[in-house]
Amino acid sequence: MDSERTHPESVSVELSGCTKEDARIVFDALCACFSSDRCAEDVPRDYDEVRPTVWLGTFDVAEEHGAGCGPARLGASVTADVQGGYWAIDRFRTTLDSLFTVQDLCTASGDQERELHVRLESR
Repeated sequence: MDSERTHPESVSVELSGCTKEDARIVFDALCACFSSDRCAEDVPRDYDEVRPTVWLGTFDVAEEHGAGCGPARLGASVTADVQGGYWAIDRFRTTLDSLFTVQDLCTASGDQERELHVRLESR
């Protein structure tokens, strides 16, 4: 296989508007599907009692793990901003749809990247 990839295969995810417990549920569900810079010991925490917290993660969508990749139950809805190349975003969105009920809030497309602003809820 070529060492050069024909398209970007990672997406960055920002979670907000949710509890640290729901952030953990989302990241755990995504980590069951894809490789990530977030590990099992990387537990979301609240850093400020007044200002909102945003949790970040990067996921490599080149290979989907499959095993253990299934719907997750959230306590409340979660807002997610996802950025990446077109192919990676399409693949990631398909997985999101299998894990959660996904409501599109906004999308933006650029020359090389696409952004999704979505609300995730339990299926």
